[in-house]
Amino acid sequence: MRKLFLFNLISLDGFFEGPDRELDWHNVDAEFNDFAIQQLDSIDLILLGRITYEMMASFWPSGAAIKNDPVVAEKMNSINKIVFSKTLSKADWNNTTLIKNNAPEEVAKLKNQLGKDIAIFGSFGLALTLLPDKLIDEFRIMVNPVVLGKGKQMFDAITERLHLKLMDTKVFKSGNILLYYEMKK
Repeated sequence: MRKLFLFNLISLDGFFEGPDRELDWHNVDAEFNDFAIQQLDSIDLILLGRITYEMMASFWPSGAAIKNDPVVAEKMNSINKIVFSKTLSKADWNNTTLIKNNAPEEVAKLKNQLGKDIAIFGSFGLALTLLPDKLIDEFRIMVNPVVLGKGKQMFDAITERLHLKLMDTKVFKSGNILLYYEMKK
């Protein structure tokens, strides 16, 4: 069975985006990019919710992304992606499939197929729909050394306790700290 992990960046005060969906506080440097490339090499499928899909689909194929981050842009543009959305009518980003219904059922099927790991980048709304069925195997949370004061908290919609086991940590020179948690089933 394939592993499904959620990767998200958060501020020290637990926000994954600023109050107006700002992500300009993400602490990204060469070491982060090396990590991102290694992480992308370990997967063959990205699952996205509509909002994250729209943000990524407008950025990664752009000339700026290709010029400033060519390796990650090439990987993001070529890897298979599924966007789960009831409102989108089409998904034009290269190698993207649109699925409108039954995200937990579809993800369970995907996890049983042969292949590399599966990632959810951002897309915490999608993650919330998968949590009741315990379909997320691992949380990879990168804490950035910034306090936003307000924004959207990652776990504010969780209504039941999640039991996690810390599997590993990685400290970056930039001050980012990556926490690897396994979901206890």
